[in-house]
Amino acid sequence: MVRLKDIAKHVGVSITTVSRVIKNDSSRNVNPETKKKVWQAVKELGYVPNEYARNLVASSVQEKKSTRRIAWLASPRLAESNPYFSKIYSGISETLNNAGYSLLLLSNEDLEDEAFFHQIIREKEVDGVLLIDKVDEEILLEIKDMIPVVGVDFNYSDHAISTVDYDREEAAFKAVEHLISKGHRHIGFIGGGIDITMTNEKRFKGFKKAMNEFGLPIRESWIINSNWCLEQSYKATKELLNNPQNNRPTAIFCAGDLLAIAAMRAAHELDLNIPGDIAFIGIDNNDMAQYVVPSLSTISIPQYEMGVIAAKTLMNQIEDNPNIALKTLLPFELLIRQST
Repeated sequence: MVRLKDIAKHVGVSITTVSRVIKNDSSRNVNPETKKKVWQAVKELGYVPNEYARNLVASSVQEKKSTRRIAWLASPRLAESNPYFSKIYSGISETLNNAGYSLLLLSNEDLEDEAFFHQIIREKEVDGVLLIDKVDEEILLEIKDMIPVVGVDFNYSDHAISTVDYDREEAAFKAVEHLISKGHRHIGFIGGGIDITMTNEKRFKGFKKAMNEFGLPIRESWIINSNWCLEQSYKATKELLNNPQNNRPTAIFCAGDLLAIAAMRAAHELDLNIPGDIAFIGIDNNDMAQYVVPSLSTISIPQYEMGVIAAKTLMNQIEDNPNIALKTLLPFELLIRQST
């Protein structure tokens, strides 16, 4: 079966652009030549828009009663095991439970199962979806055409869906700015990302923005992509800090508190003083951050509140049907502790 992603690849444009052309979406301009290529690819590849299924759903929406059930789309390892996301989950679940809604945990694999997708989404077995995991673009486009969707802790800027997030680029900037205010000029970075360069990772962008704004050099060998793995953060930091003093950073900004805690262990094992020899700052305000020795400076993110607001935003869309994509950015706070 030909999908939007096949047309997008054939033409060399995004799935979103293909979707806009096929739906005659006039909210954003698409180059006439691009439109022509898209329709030509539709014809050549034999794509058949799934309007029948959408029309069935649209005609039955008013007839079908609310299920009082919300789908929570997250990878199983994030949903309740990761401390950061468990706080968001608590805010969501408590808010929904108080309003008489239940939560159904889904994964990307569930949505890629055509039969399951048809049962849950097209047949409206849920009233709305909360996203806390990246979703296949074509699947996301189809979901938001059928039921309300709110993205949590991700900024789906290219889609007309509501999101609840914090300005992670600005948060990273503030963390690095704090290190610079303490006199550091040689600063490393530990983060994670899908591609090795982390070019699209907003905390990395914030790090680079601060370094560039203050005229400080960015050493490629001091940039660590841990893929959000604690063991990788620990090992890579130990290798980096094993270098001579003139060839290692005096401070490291970590894109997550747990990455920082793993990196601090490496510094301890090398008998380096924190923050005398090497300073650390993270992001999250994980519960462990105040208990490690020395306590970890960090950027505090209102994770529980993020979940509460996301749940309330989705309920408002379900019950009032507003056709507005709200982009909510929550404030963050710099917490200065002993590690800097």
